[in-house]
Amino acid sequence: MADGEVHAGVTDTVDRGGRPAATSAHQLAAAAQKLFVERGFEETSVEDIATAVGVSRRTFFRYFATKADVLWVESDAEFRRLTAFLAADDGTAPARDVVEAAIISALAFRPGDEEWARHRTQLVLTVPAVQSHASVLYRQWREAVADFIRCRGLWRDDELFAIAFAHSTTAAIMTGHEYWVSHPETSLLQCLRSSIHLLVPSGPPAA
Repeated sequence: MADGEVHAGVTDTVDRGGRPAATSAHQLAAAAQKLFVERGFEETSVEDIATAVGVSRRTFFRYFATKADVLWVESDAEFRRLTAFLAADDGTAPARDVVEAAIISALAFRPGDEEWARHRTQLVLTVPAVQSHASVLYRQWREAVADFIRCRGLWRDDELFAIAFAHSTTAAIMTGHEYWVSHPETSLLQCLRSSIHLLVPSGPPAA
């Protein structure tokens, strides 16, 4: 998630029974991630997470099927922002610039959510049980970016470039996050932009 941008967080505070819920999915996710970082993913139970927020196991499972799912509380909204931004492109700006702006828009978060974003990134980078689901999400993003490139006039028939561009995009996202976590004095927004410019091609190579 990129800093310095407004993040559309989870706003659902109604449980599946329709009654007002005292805790949001985002609050549960934030508490869980903090415990994961402090104690370890495997050492943290659903009971630990629920207790930290002051709710029951039943309330936790109204929002999440497993404890690993808390890390992806924002993933659907992030993907919708990415695809909406790409779909709105009018074809006048360079493709890499459009994708860069789409990524920044999709992964944006409020300044107050920086700790939450760092925790999520740290866990995605280090916990195997979390990485397996991350690979599914990365594939979604690659497919969306590849489809965007396929629709881009001059490159419409260059399938290899579309695939390579999409893979380089997710590689840049991972690189930017990894550098940001290990260099807390940096801005994620700038780390993402720098990684994109280092790894994502501006166009297909000359024949």
